[in-house]
Amino acid sequence: MDNHSYAPSYDTSSAVSSLFKSVYLQMAAALAITGLTAWVVANNEQILYTIFSSSFGVWGLFIAQIVLVLWLSARVWKMSMFSATILFVLYSVLTGVSLSVIFLLYTQASIASAFFTTAGTFLAMSLIGYTSKFDLSKVGNVLFMLLIGLVIATVVNIFMKSEGLYWIITYAGVVIFTGLMAYDTYKLRQIFTQYGQVDEMGQKLALMGAFSLYLDFINLFIYLLRIFGSSRD
Repeated sequence: MDNHSYAPSYDTSSAVSSLFKSVYLQMAAALAITGLTAWVVANNEQILYTIFSSSFGVWGLFIAQIVLVLWLSARVWKMSMFSATILFVLYSVLTGVSLSVIFLLYTQASIASAFFTTAGTFLAMSLIGYTSKFDLSKVGNVLFMLLIGLVIATVVNIFMKSEGLYWIITYAGVVIFTGLMAYDTYKLRQIFTQYGQVDEMGQKLALMGAFSLYLDFINLFIYLLRIFGSSRD
């Protein structure tokens, strides 16, 4: 890798800083939308019943999220920044609807504790990824393979319903998404340094970076809540 990646010019450094600011602002906004949506839905019995009273509603919500992820990832470079942002907001809302049930399962104190633990972990790992002088590409490849294994194990356990496998998946999820926070930040720094411009394409790169880190944050939060969450029962 050339020295440009580690010693960018003033203009490039300014662009990288600007794009990262956009990443974190969009991520924070998405998390706020998700949290607000979850709270509103959790306090509306009619919405809860409409969505979660049947497998059709649950699977429909899950499929809609998967379709949005695939559509945004595949089409973001061909759509306008406005359209891409709307899709990100829509995904944040759907995720909030999905997470609304946590307010029925866990105490608010444990939800808050899991959130702030996730936030603290994110700040630390993102800082590590941003400042790292080491090539984290190999780490990223390992984490990606582990993530595939995690997804497969999760699907298998839907049918097996093994409590042991459930906890293995949970702790593995914490390790994987903690690592991904650092790696995805590192990868964004490399991309922004190489691109070095704050134009529409740069803003789309920032949006997809925010989306990636948002997914890392949400998944780590869910796994930590499984471990530390206190039941309302």
